[in-house]
Amino acid sequence: MNFGFVLPFGDVRFAAECAKEAENSGWNGFFVWEPVWGVDAWVSLTAAASVTKHIKLGTMLTPLPVLSPWKLASETASLDNYCGGRLILSVGLGAVDTGFMNFGLPADRKERADRLDEGLEILTGLWEGQPFQFEGKYFHIQPTDFQVPPAPVQNPRIPIWVVGAWPSEKSMQRALQYDGLLPNFIGSSGKVEMGHPDPDVMKEMADYVRLHTDGRPFDIIMEGETDPSRLESIELVRTYASHGVTWWMEALWSAENQEEIISRIKAGPPNI
Repeated sequence: MNFGFVLPFGDVRFAAECAKEAENSGWNGFFVWEPVWGVDAWVSLTAAASVTKHIKLGTMLTPLPVLSPWKLASETASLDNYCGGRLILSVGLGAVDTGFMNFGLPADRKERADRLDEGLEILTGLWEGQPFQFEGKYFHIQPTDFQVPPAPVQNPRIPIWVVGAWPSEKSMQRALQYDGLLPNFIGSSGKVEMGHPDPDVMKEMADYVRLHTDGRPFDIIMEGETDPSRLESIELVRTYASHGVTWWMEALWSAENQEEIISRIKAGPPNI
């Protein structure tokens, strides 16, 4: 299992400081979340890349349906080249309550899902180079030869992790086309349930993933908070690992200050 740390808040300088501490403390990845308005994720990750050598860098996550996919293709390809192929891109529908309404961005779930599908096709198509064209419901692109940027370093592409809602067949199949699954779990009410799923549900989903990926490399990512001093929180991570989860994301959303964040990073990943 790999271990990533998700920065809950902080400016670009703090992101670089945290990434350096994460690399020194044994974490495998350092991640930031991408807002529609706020501290820029790609500036933060570039700063992180400049002070690290081997730790993976990425977003958790990027709301692709409300972004320009060609701008994202430029940012990700540029950074993957700069950091030597260490980038991971996580995408999903995005959280409406992070400012979508304020900026007139689409809030309808069906529209965002359609935009996500189109955005992923455009993103991967542009990474592959020119000529690329696309004709969709929301996006229309013709080939261009104007200062085409270098392709990403990673082959066949920058790894893409996609949110999938279990057991929705359509949502899961979208994620399974790419390189990793960020699972949500739909309860009996038909709505996504917060918190950690029952281990049996987790195993059922992981078995489905293995069946439909035919043995190719594919990540399953879960996030949460652990306390190194509490055995029960470490046991949760160990259970996930036994069910096929490949990345644990330490997401310290409850942090109240920067000192708390740095302290948790320095304590290192869960010892399982």
